[in-house]
Amino acid sequence: MTTLTSPAPLEKDANPRPLPWRRMAWVTWRHHRIALGGVAVFLGALTAWLWIVGLQLHHAYAAAIACHPAGSTACSELVINFDTTGGILKGGFVLQPVPALIGAFAGPLVLAYELETGTFRYAWTQAFERWRWTLAKLVILGVAVTAIAGAFSVLVSWYYQPYLAPGRLYSTGSPLHHWLFDLHGVAFAAWTLTAFAMGGLAGILIRRAVPAIVATLAGYTGLAVVAGDVLHASYQPASHFWRVQWIEGSGLLALSALLIAVTVWLVHHRAA
Repeated sequence: MTTLTSPAPLEKDANPRPLPWRRMAWVTWRHHRIALGGVAVFLGALTAWLWIVGLQLHHAYAAAIACHPAGSTACSELVINFDTTGGILKGGFVLQPVPALIGAFAGPLVLAYELETGTFRYAWTQAFERWRWTLAKLVILGVAVTAIAGAFSVLVSWYYQPYLAPGRLYSTGSPLHHWLFDLHGVAFAAWTLTAFAMGGLAGILIRRAVPAIVATLAGYTGLAVVAGDVLHASYQPASHFWRVQWIEGSGLLALSALLIAVTVWLVHHRAA
């Protein structure tokens, strides 16, 4: 007589296969699509505004620079028209908070939200170890927000071309001007990545989304003030633009990598 036996229970794999990076990217998108969508909507609205006002500004500049004789009443009116077009954006200070807002909105949500709601208990039981999970999410999202910010900075550079062009219309314009420098080149994207990395660290330290956002904004502001004092303490000719850009960008990239490394270390050794 044949005796029926129950199948032996499946043993849990002590070394589960890690999730493929492609799947990890998809999971990261699924978890943070709202945050990335919010960033896209925010920058999309700014893009539309800059594009519309920028076209008006470029047309006003072309008309004023082509007018002759330069001292005539008609030419003076065209210069005034150029000077008043997009006045709120003229100095660049209105766009200075944009990297901080992107980083503060996206960075803390990587960890603070999961820690606050308790969903990390499920996420960290998956095939990825929790430090690999954290590193993958920070790298994927960091690259995404940096690329978005870099694309946006191209539009910003186009917008401010009339102010920085050599000529008589805006004699104080300089690519190294304190309020304009960080909106050009690699600096804008680098500051965005730094704000994002600061947000990730604030998220694991504070473990609550809203306080982590506030802490990120405060930390970013302090860092921006210190960096501005150091880099713009002495006069730099316009020919040094890219040299200073790469110095600042490299420093911010190194700082971002350090902040991400500390965040991953905290997740691996202290998070629970």
